[in-house]
Amino acid sequence: MAAESAVFTIADSAFARKLSAYVKLSPADLLVLSDIYRRKRDFAVGHDMIHEGERSHHAYILASGWACSYKILNGGTRQIVDFQVPGDFLGLRSVLFRTADHNVEPITPVQASEVRQQDLLAAFSHTPRISTAVLWTASRDEAMVVEHLVNLGRRNAAERTGHFLLELAARLRLVGMGDKKGFACPLSQYHLSDALGLSAVRVNRVLRLLREEGMLTFHKGQVVFKNYDALVAFTGFDRTYLDHDGPLLP
Repeated sequence: MAAESAVFTIADSAFARKLSAYVKLSPADLLVLSDIYRRKRDFAVGHDMIHEGERSHHAYILASGWACSYKILNGGTRQIVDFQVPGDFLGLRSVLFRTADHNVEPITPVQASEVRQQDLLAAFSHTPRISTAVLWTASRDEAMVVEHLVNLGRRNAAERTGHFLLELAARLRLVGMGDKKGFACPLSQYHLSDALGLSAVRVNRVLRLLREEGMLTFHKGQVVFKNYDALVAFTGFDRTYLDHDGPLLP
């Protein structure tokens, strides 16, 4: 009975929903996931969960809340590499690398499951399907990094901002937290500026432009797509790089 309860609980989690985009999870897979997921911790806003340079052998699976991964430059400026939403791994490379290569900070109060290196490697050994699914998530994250490089290098400020918000919507839709109408978003204009390589003033102007063009609004923590298709066409957003079109493995 306890095993059935664990399977039901983990099956409804954002992490299982995300992995299910690639592989159909069996009850045995879900039991292994529940074991990985069991060590939950709470983190307050502004207190880093992972510190660049630390020699650590654990990562986290985000159960609730938002976080960001970032690096601090020599001059003290911050570059946000990405935002993490429920279902995402935080610091997966920290499990495999000897030294963490970035920081992770909660943007909202966060609950996350601590994943130790030995637990993750044991799960991979017992259920190769889970290891394949986790490899898919890492590959998808790499594809997002490539798209972010294109964003920073070749898209103008308005295209860059719209594309980034469309990507967030697609990621949240995968775990049942967003759709083509919009999504709840705790990010400030300063968060967006640090992620998009723009000043906060420029971000404000871009959001006003997108609003005036009737494509989206971002107000009081809510992104609303007024004309989703027009925004997709304007930004050149093609979600195939996110690979969200259903399980590839039966």
